[in-house]
Amino acid sequence: MYFNCHTWFSFGYGTLSPEALLDAALRCGVHKLVVTDINNTAAYIEVMRLIRERGLSMGFGVGVEFRDGDRILYMAIARNNAGFEAINRLLSRHQIEGIPLPERPGFSEDVMVVYPWPGPDPETLGGSEWIGVRPGMVNKIPTSSRRASIDKLTAWMPVTFQDKTGFNIHRLLRAIDHNTLLSKLAPGSQEDPDAIMYPYAEAEAFYDRYPSLIKNAYKISQEAGLTLALGTDKNLKTFTGSPESDRDYLITHAWEGFQRRYDSSNPVMRERFNRELEIIFQKHFTAYYLISHDVIAYARSQGFDYVGRGSGANSMVAYCLGITNVDPIALDLYFERFLNPERSSPPDFDLDFSWKDRDHVIRYMFERYGYEHTALLGTHTTYQYRSLIRELGKVFGLPKEEIDQIVAAPDRYRDRDHITRLVFTYAARMKDYPAHLSIHAGGVLITEAPIYTYSALAFPPKGFPVVNFEMHNAEDMGIYKFDILSQRGLGHIREAVNLIRENRGESVDIDDIDRFKQDPAVKELLMAGRTMGCFYVESPAMRMLLGKLQCSDYITLVAASSIIRPGVARSGMMRAYIERHHLVQNGLPYQSIHPRMDALMQETYGVMVYQEDVIKVAHHFAGLTLTDADVLRRGMSGKYRSRKSFERVKDRFFTLCRERGYPQEVTDRVWYEIESFAGYSFSKGHSASYAVESYQSLYLRAHYPLEFMVAVVNNFGGFYKTEFYLHEARMLGAEVAAPCVNNSDYLSNLKGKIIYLGFIHLKDLEKSLAFRMIQTRKEAGAFRSLEDFIRRVQPGLEQLRILIRIGAFRFTGISGQHLLWEAMLLMSAGQHKADVPPLFSEASEKPFGLPELNRHTLESAFDEIELLGFPLCDPFLLLATEERGDTSAAELMRRIGKRVTLVGYLVTTKDTRTKNGDLMHFGTFYDHEGAVFDTTHFPNTTRKYPFRGRGFYKIAGMVVEDFGVPMVEVQSMEKLPLVRKMALQGDGVF
Repeated sequence: MYFNCHTWFSFGYGTLSPEALLDAALRCGVHKLVVTDINNTAAYIEVMRLIRERGLSMGFGVGVEFRDGDRILYMAIARNNAGFEAINRLLSRHQIEGIPLPERPGFSEDVMVVYPWPGPDPETLGGSEWIGVRPGMVNKIPTSSRRASIDKLTAWMPVTFQDKTGFNIHRLLRAIDHNTLLSKLAPGSQEDPDAIMYPYAEAEAFYDRYPSLIKNAYKISQEAGLTLALGTDKNLKTFTGSPESDRDYLITHAWEGFQRRYDSSNPVMRERFNRELEIIFQKHFTAYYLISHDVIAYARSQGFDYVGRGSGANSMVAYCLGITNVDPIALDLYFERFLNPERSSPPDFDLDFSWKDRDHVIRYMFERYGYEHTALLGTHTTYQYRSLIRELGKVFGLPKEEIDQIVAAPDRYRDRDHITRLVFTYAARMKDYPAHLSIHAGGVLITEAPIYTYSALAFPPKGFPVVNFEMHNAEDMGIYKFDILSQRGLGHIREAVNLIRENRGESVDIDDIDRFKQDPAVKELLMAGRTMGCFYVESPAMRMLLGKLQCSDYITLVAASSIIRPGVARSGMMRAYIERHHLVQNGLPYQSIHPRMDALMQETYGVMVYQEDVIKVAHHFAGLTLTDADVLRRGMSGKYRSRKSFERVKDRFFTLCRERGYPQEVTDRVWYEIESFAGYSFSKGHSASYAVESYQSLYLRAHYPLEFMVAVVNNFGGFYKTEFYLHEARMLGAEVAAPCVNNSDYLSNLKGKIIYLGFIHLKDLEKSLAFRMIQTRKEAGAFRSLEDFIRRVQPGLEQLRILIRIGAFRFTGISGQHLLWEAMLLMSAGQHKADVPPLFSEASEKPFGLPELNRHTLESAFDEIELLGFPLCDPFLLLATEERGDTSAAELMRRIGKRVTLVGYLVTTKDTRTKNGDLMHFGTFYDHEGAVFDTTHFPNTTRKYPFRGRGFYKIAGMVVEDFGVPMVEVQSMEKLPLVRKMALQGDGVF
């Protein structure tokens, strides 16, 4: 009956979550549900899972409502798996190749098609085609219609929302989707108010004059079917073509690695190695390992740097194959975290590549395993509260200025008038609604059957096909992803090594990690938290954590990489770890939750730090099976937490703890710690992999600081903006120079101690011009004058003005004002046109003279701000006041407990909320000496003294200290003005 049900995955249209759709069906006594979302198949796996989880006897079918814009073409409903694949192929061809959808799809009998009234001529319809008639259209059926024509009609009752509120949300979604005012939303762009689910008796009453229409609707619903089983392995079964060959291949290559990396005569090592292999074979994970190994082998053949991490880093076999470079034996990584006989899904291999190489690796996988069987994993971007306030403000017709106000201070303007109340009411209701399909950060799926068996494919700008479902639904279906990820850290490490070779003629063995761990200069950077630019350890929070721990060794850095994650910090476990770390370092005892916890996690002082600690505690402390322990770990991700399997394991945890005689307060505290952090922490192998990369960055920063900072700038992916990496380089001894036509490349380069900014940093400079001038310079030598440049490169006047204003011709010794006049005269005189090249390239004599043009020394800074986004001089020179406060960052440790004032240049801020939901901030600044300091802005201060954009702030507050790290608790804050550009005088004074 209901063969056209929309969920909220009909993006910008539907309002019902899969759970809400099922609830509506149960209320209305519906026994068969057919989900046909608009131009996608995102919802069907979740609906199937919910039906199974709830133990419902409800039948289920799936299809797609094909639309061209707002116009419904037809609903295609699968009779079976073959029909679903045919539907997916048609939709995918349209979305990947851009081929228009046909007016008549021409499916086989495996697919039923319903056209909206009035539809094609009934006489032309096949046996599996009908014309759908909405309740409001029944009176339009001609009474003279022939019986054959009536037989091709069917009752059509789409389901899009469930009540008036749902209808209102639908209209808001349509207005957002069309970028129009709600009052101007066209009727044809929205659903009719009757698109709700009715009990069968009410639905049948709409068609009492034509019972055959109800009969046809039942027929379509009943014949809709899909027999894809959830939870069965649907991944590529073999790597070599047969399970036996796969087994031999894995044993051969793993054994070679085992002999290379371990003492092959050690019986303990051999037992662990053989045990892993047997579990891999027993669980049919052989192909998964071999495909991961194949990807790494390809990367090595191309000279790509990579890092293997994730729970798979706990595997000795993975280490022997070279998939990871983390030794699970040396780090005592928990075997059962990555693999145990009760685990049904393969371990996670997160394979990181440089952002420059990742797409090459993904392309290899598509070509190696075939586009018929390979796709990227999807994800669903959802509406968030602040963005919804902005979007709803627009569709309700609020002016931009008012929208900016309520977004910036929602609590202040929530009840300003009835419109803002509506905005906030519906923003709260619509939060977390799916907005559109996106791409998972790196998931690649490789299936045994064609990928179209399970999903239609989209083709976003990334350039690779993407399935419509997300990670958790992929796992529900039994399809496991390969995580092929990109990061900037690998790029800046490799580029720094190359710069060192080019500039200094030195080769750095970047894989000599054992030496890096013992390097005194590296230890000094870690202990002081001077880690800006270094992979994963450069954020303000991480810098302070390293300082509090006085971190000087690998194991502590591995732990720090995990405890910095949100859940651990929020639960208080990060502080407990720091306190216990200091007590142990000083030979003092600490008070733990329970001795059993200390025994399980000796290395981390009884504090749960890593994901596998959840499994350890659940299995060894509470007595859960390894399967249930892993359900508990996965359940903490949030998505699984609402599932019945998680609730069952949670109840079992408390029951077993009672049976073991633990005091209730101990059990409650252990559960609180599990619940608060597991979904946000790293596995130990993951943290260990990150720490290795951190050590590589730290070594380069310690010994080759300028090459390192240039590499960081050129990879555009750190925590901070380019301006602050250049500031750090300047503090390390570099001179930062504006782009120069004779010295700069597209990216920044280093010549001696001078960093010449690359042309890429000039906001409005055309990329083609940048490459043209670089190539011209390579072919015919440096430019000798502006005229020489114009003749050889032939730039447009506006592009030339950018180069002159940034000082790219300063080698001429002529001021920018003179060069601008000269450029206009040369360009207007037509001398920029390419004629026959002269025999000699000397500049011609100028037939004109110019008056003396004066320019303030700081005017260039304002040009740099406009063209680069930041000044190249000391920004404190731009302050309109001589105020610098009574304290510098270097003096803070001597001013603990005292009120101070500082003037700081804002580096970055972090917004967070207290347990009560109040907004507060953390700030990072640097002072007039260039030293960084950090601030805390509690809710009262945040409300009274909000941040007002980038620039300088006068800060007054109390200096506090936590484990040797100072911070200013802000009591008041004032943004300071810059000197106005118009106030600058040509004589060099203000």
